[in-house]
Amino acid sequence: MEQNHRFNMWYVLAAIWGVILLQNLIFDHLRPQIIPYSEFIKAVSDGKVVEVAIGQDKISGKMHDKDGHEILFTTVRVETDLSQRLAEHGVKFSGRVENTFFTALLSWLIPIFIFFGIWYLLMRKMQGGQAGIMNFGKNKAKIIGEKDIETRFNDVAGADEAKEELREIVDYLAKPQIYLEVGGQMPKGVLLVGPPGTGKTLIARAVAGEAGVPFFSMSGSDFVEMFVGMGAARVRDLFVQARDKAPCIIFIDELDAIGKARGAGGITGGHDEREQTLNQLLVEMDGFDTQKGIIIMAATNRPEVLDPALLRSGRFDRQVLIDKPDVNGRRAILDIHAKKVKLDDDVNLEIIAQKTAGFSGADLANVINEAALLAVRNSRKKVSILDLDEAVDRIIGGLEKKNRVINQEEKKIVAYHEVGHALVASLTPGCEPVHKISIIPRGLAALGYTQQRPTEDRYLMSEKELLAKIDVLLGGRVAEEITFGSVTTGAGNDLMRATDIARAIIVEYGMGKTLGLSTYPRQRSPVFLQQDQHGGGRDYSDETAAKIDLETKEILDERNSQVKDLLQQKQHLLVAIAEKLLEKEVLFEDEFMAMVNGN
Repeated sequence: MEQNHRFNMWYVLAAIWGVILLQNLIFDHLRPQIIPYSEFIKAVSDGKVVEVAIGQDKISGKMHDKDGHEILFTTVRVETDLSQRLAEHGVKFSGRVENTFFTALLSWLIPIFIFFGIWYLLMRKMQGGQAGIMNFGKNKAKIIGEKDIETRFNDVAGADEAKEELREIVDYLAKPQIYLEVGGQMPKGVLLVGPPGTGKTLIARAVAGEAGVPFFSMSGSDFVEMFVGMGAARVRDLFVQARDKAPCIIFIDELDAIGKARGAGGITGGHDEREQTLNQLLVEMDGFDTQKGIIIMAATNRPEVLDPALLRSGRFDRQVLIDKPDVNGRRAILDIHAKKVKLDDDVNLEIIAQKTAGFSGADLANVINEAALLAVRNSRKKVSILDLDEAVDRIIGGLEKKNRVINQEEKKIVAYHEVGHALVASLTPGCEPVHKISIIPRGLAALGYTQQRPTEDRYLMSEKELLAKIDVLLGGRVAEEITFGSVTTGAGNDLMRATDIARAIIVEYGMGKTLGLSTYPRQRSPVFLQQDQHGGGRDYSDETAAKIDLETKEILDERNSQVKDLLQQKQHLLVAIAEKLLEKEVLFEDEFMAMVNGN
């Protein structure tokens, strides 16, 4: 993460002190030994003086010390008949006009040059090795040459529609003359939109790799600087470099860091730097010619906060959605990442793809990596299906807390609660099949869980299927009630989710009696665009709200009564499966369904 470095008066004082200290050290090292004039005369008489240079006020030269080593000396000149005395003792001497200007100048310049040289190296290291000392206006883009990009479309799975949409960009960068002959122009900007971890940056690199052009990669936060105007300067410098490298691709990750709507929140002053950066980006996108082969790509998971000027025609006018992959896409992503690890022959990635509905590409890569680490931890040479299954559970529910101490009474309640969920799911038409039941604690609060595996991706749900979901959520609480005669706080999250579904049936899907066909959806855009899915005011009166609350309660009471009747009829199965779960702690689909079917 980039750090801002502030310079104040203490830095200046420390620099001056360092220069003076270094200057004194150098001067002391080169300074001749100062001796009294009487000692100099005695040395002359003893024949120890080799040569001297006589100045107007002082005498300097070379002499032998008591150990016979030749040293430099200086002394203050006293008498005027010195030349005769030196001649009598055979000392070589000469006159010298003293000029200490250059000596003093060098004693100051050398420490200053050394200090600024060290400062220059530190500044280069702090600013990523870019040339120049005060290069705040230079952009911080990572420039990757066309020969260094190894990513191709074959390395990107689960986004077939997005790749098809972006193949036009590749063709245009490779063969622009075909489009120019027809008179067509490629869009200046392509905005990649999607949830985090779906591979927006990866697919942008793949476009550059397929086209064989340089790739400028920069994060939106890299433009923002503590100094006003630096962001705009970096935008200008980025486009100047891109024009020199054309054809090329400019990729700005996390565009919302600089592209938020101007004036949002009504705050002025603190956002001036970001708005100047955005204004400069808008100007640059208007100013360059697409015929030069420069394509701007950006990525964000919050397109709803972007400034409308960025999304108009002529700028980021093409938006490509990169959503979470479906079951076929998840299987393809798992196949790509599984090439890097050794898998057992009995591993079926199709089952893992079915279990991981809602996972992004980054999540699936993490599943494979976690499974490999688990295999090594368990001293296995290959990744087994158990490792993959545990890796999925870790990502969904967190780490197993096998050492968490739970008393037998609570453990028994958790077992009946989870079997209640599973039994209702297996006996209710329209429910997803149960894959696994566990009473091993996971994460921060989960004391147990029931995992269902969808057989296929679903995009539509009927009223019957929604009610079946409510039945499954209520199954745990009802199992506690009919077994122990009381309920616990373990069903709190289940009741919250059941209430949300019941209210959605009435308020959002037009399946209730109170509102009829009138709907008041809480989500008017894709989920990953929502900052607060439960926020916002309501669009109906208090009287209508009271009717909605009443119908919600009626739905939950009706489903609760039906689930209670079902589990009371199958109470022998509830007891048998719960006792088996207490014994083994984990039950998988085959064993559970065998007991449900009476085998």
